[in-house]
Amino acid sequence: MARRTPDLTVIGGGLAGLTAAITAAEAGARVTLHEAHHTLGGRARTAGAEPGEQTQARYRTHNGPHALYAGGPHWTWLKRRDLLGPVTGVPLHEAARLRFHRGGVLRRTPPAALLRLLRHRPEHAPVDEDFTTWAGRVAGVDGARAAAHYTAVALFHHDPGSLSARFVQERLRRTTALPPEAHYPLGGWSAVVDRMAARAWNLGVRVETLSRLDTVPTDTPVVVATSLEAARRLLRDPTLTWDSGRTALVDLALRRRRGDAFAVSGIDFPAWIERFTAQDPSLAPSGESLLQGQVPLAPHESAADGSARAELLLDLAYPGWRSRTVWRRDAVAQGRTGALDRPGTTWRDRPAIDRGDGVYLAGDMVAAPGVLSEVSFTSAIEATTLALRRAVPAAPGLDLKFG
Repeated sequence: MARRTPDLTVIGGGLAGLTAAITAAEAGARVTLHEAHHTLGGRARTAGAEPGEQTQARYRTHNGPHALYAGGPHWTWLKRRDLLGPVTGVPLHEAARLRFHRGGVLRRTPPAALLRLLRHRPEHAPVDEDFTTWAGRVAGVDGARAAAHYTAVALFHHDPGSLSARFVQERLRRTTALPPEAHYPLGGWSAVVDRMAARAWNLGVRVETLSRLDTVPTDTPVVVATSLEAARRLLRDPTLTWDSGRTALVDLALRRRRGDAFAVSGIDFPAWIERFTAQDPSLAPSGESLLQGQVPLAPHESAADGSARAELLLDLAYPGWRSRTVWRRDAVAQGRTGALDRPGTTWRDRPAIDRGDGVYLAGDMVAAPGVLSEVSFTSAIEATTLALRRAVPAAPGLDLKFG
């Protein structure tokens, strides 16, 4: 009699890979997960400045956004398994310190035209037209530009207005929702990763770190849960491409000062700076604030260009920040900010999850819906569902359908 317990190989130990491994193990599969680095987490790793680097203190930083949006299916998936852990929102007194860089100064209120755009549901925005053109008819050219630049908090693109109107409008609505959807795992993303890893191990997942594969196994179905660039090399498939952003990241630890802004949104140009210790003081030592600036870069711009724009906002929102800085890190996130849909495209046009021959893709730049990390979760569950059906066609398995 044929064995009914399927085997599954997962390549990549980030959010997508861990989601795939847990989903498959819960369905009874025997899972092996390969991670090229010595720790799990992928882009969700939370890093710290080690003693002797620039300071004796330890700061918990991310290679990108710290927030987890509560409006997506991944939130429910994590919560049902008790993997979410303690999270926090933005305290009301801090939310009142959100500032908008408009006309060269900081303002307390967003442009009125941006508020007019929020009345329109994403499905009312066209797919085949760029956001600036569509939003310009709704709220005027200046209003369209202001709204596009505000969405840099979730897009990390130097010209959000050139993207599909529906794609940008969905992110505009999600990032301005009331009550706010953005929540922050206490201790950083690594706390969530650790809980997911423990869940996988308890389910019997075999986790192999420092295990970089050059070829795809052929004896089991495989979920490739890596970056699209890594998947392109591994699968030797030049069609695995999609647009993503390029963003300058500036992490700063400052001696705390009363009255510092909670966050600054770039309206004159796309940018976002946030003081993450406002939500989670554990990210930095007592008496210090941890900030991250995210400034999208055009193809011809350098990291220094992004840093200069970040410093302009820092001068306005955090007086005396240079003399208060006790630690700083500058970096560039290249192709690590999720998929960007151009006019005429939706998530369905991105590289398909099912690659044939028992190989399935998962990650934040493949054909699955959602915002930011949500795409990794939804694609991982779909990829695993398809892989298990292939391994044991008659098995009840899972059934997640996208709208």
